[in-house]
Amino acid sequence: MSKFRSLLRNNRQTLSKTASYYVIHITVAAMVAYAVTGNLIASLTLSLLEPTVQAFAFFFHEKAWQRWNARKQAASAEAGLSHAA
Repeated sequence: MSKFRSLLRNNRQTLSKTASYYVIHITVAAMVAYAVTGNLIASLTLSLLEPTVQAFAFFFHEKAWQRWNARKQAASAEAGLSHAA
């Protein structure tokens, strides 16, 4: 359980952004699905399914961007050190 808590603690901002994105996405998806189907149950079902999958995708997308930025910063720092030598 400690690894899970550590994961939550280390990814608090990304998880918060994912949660807010999820709420916005569900709201928009429900409105669009209702406008298309005119059926409340169908629109709620569609609006929960697709954004749930998207929320997981967004989390991993955000983590990939964080890794990319970290590598870019490390490469810049390394380049700066090699020029100083």
